[in-house]
Amino acid sequence: MDINKTLDAKGLACPMPIVKTKKAIEDIDSGQILEVVATDAGAKSDLTAWCKSSGHELVDMNEDDGVFTFYIKKG
Repeated sequence: MDINKTLDAKGLACPMPIVKTKKAIEDIDSGQILEVVATDAGAKSDLTAWCKSSGHELVDMNEDDGVFTFYIKKG
């Protein structure tokens, strides 16, 4: 998977990971991948719901020792 942009949202509390993701996804083209790295457990449900409601695709997500990594394909 080719990552076109990475957003480091570690240490940010809700709603900042979503706010910064919305802003970062504007910087890439449709079909490109945004990687979001966050430590807020709420980001898991927030980003999943946001992708569905905004027309983007959550391609993959993983968690490693409290760090969540999301791969979002811009719609």
